[in-house]
Amino acid sequence: MKQEGKERKKYSPWNLLLMLVGILLIGMCVATYRMSGFGVDPFSCMNLGISGFLRMSFGTWQLIINAVILVIVWFTVRQYIGLGTVVNMVCVGYTADFLCWIFLEQIGLQVTMPLRILFLILGTLFASLGCACYMIANMGIAPYDSVAFIITKYTHEKIPFRFARVVSDLTVVVIGIVFCLMAHNSIWEIVGLGTIVNACLNGPLIQFFRDRIEALLKI
Repeated sequence: MKQEGKERKKYSPWNLLLMLVGILLIGMCVATYRMSGFGVDPFSCMNLGISGFLRMSFGTWQLIINAVILVIVWFTVRQYIGLGTVVNMVCVGYTADFLCWIFLEQIGLQVTMPLRILFLILGTLFASLGCACYMIANMGIAPYDSVAFIITKYTHEKIPFRFARVVSDLTVVVIGIVFCLMAHNSIWEIVGLGTIVNACLNGPLIQFFRDRIEALLKI
């Protein structure tokens, strides 16, 4: 009976709302990091580096790499795949592209230093709060966010989630830098203070927000 209750709760309107809010926050995170000019989050760093090397739009490349990671997740921790996984794969990259286009090209926002600092802070909070929301929703998480769970699983929990996330984040940052240099692009467009802050704090902050939200909702 307890398990059936969990299954019903997984598909409740509240869980759907948490999932959608979480994914929107992740898209906002990527956009605010890009506009801050302090570097983007680690996964976006890798994707911007590779998409720049391939001369492909960020949203399109992110969708492709998510599909590749999804195959790996399917054979390792498939319990984390769900509706939220698909929505995340399709929406985050294009949401970030759209927000940057609106604010920078259509509105012509002048990103001053105070705004850059504000965007850096907001991006960090959006990233961890967004991940926490759709993880709690239990409707599937982004393929990349599953990587930390894969590391935890195959190290038999010797590496807890918060540290596994740091390991995966630092790895993709290195990949992004390599492809950015190969494309002869400036690495400062994708790597900076924001990247370091996100790579080091995202795991612990996700856990922090998950604990608080679950306590608030009494999950």
